[in-house]
Parts: sequence; structure tokens; C-alpha cells
Amino acid sequence: LENLQPEIKKLAERLRYEVSVRGKQVGWSEKVARFHFKKNLRRIVTELYIRDNCHPFKATLLVWVQIPMWVCVSLALRNCSVGATDSGVQEQFAAGGALWFTDLTAPDSTWILPVSLGLVNLLIVEV
Repeated sequence: LENLQPEIKKLAERLRYEVSVRGKQVGWSEKVARFHFKKNLRRIVTELYIRDNCHPFKATLLVWVQIPMWVCVSLALRNCSVGATDSGVQEQFAAGGALWFTDLTAPDSTWILPVSLGLVNLLIVEV
């Protein structure tokens, strides 16, 4: 999308000139000329998006898929660790940690895991 901006700017300037010339020939008011400019600019930009296969919705598609997945995974992990009714599951989480987090049911007092998870997610979104 960013690579198309210079081309869109040039085409918009040319279109503005053509609409102003046509408007003077036909006798359009400023409002009618602005309407025709916007309509034609939208058409030109859509054609550029189709030509280069870079619709803006594609950039946000990952976010709209990732947010519900994150919510579902977060709720599933919470239900596994806190909401489990079977005491065997609680015992496995309490004894199944590694390194500095030996108890998976206790909050991380060092904030290493939450911060690193947030940074990894930010890196995924940016990439």
C-alpha cells in the first residue's frame, strides 16, 4: 500500500486537473466537481489495488483471526489451570513446571513469561 502512494498522488493530481477542466466546460458547480473527483479517484484506487493485489483488508485479516484465537487459548488455559474440577489436573499443574516456575498454578512473580509472551506476540503481528 505504501508503494502505491506516490502513484496514487500523481493520478489524483492529474484527475483533479481533468475534472476541473471538464467542470468548466460543462459548467459543474464545485460540489458536483468534487463528487466526480471522489468517485473517479475511488475507482482508480480500487483498480490499483486489484492490479497489485494489495487490498487494505488483507493487512487487517491476520489481526481479526488472531484476536479470537488468543481469547480462546487464554480461556482454555485459564480453565485448565484454575477451573479444573479434577484434583489430578491441579496436582499435575502444581508439579509440572521447569526452571524458575516449578508450580504452574502460581502467578509468575518475576513477570518474565507474561512480558516475553507479549513481546513475541508483538513481533508476530509486526512481521
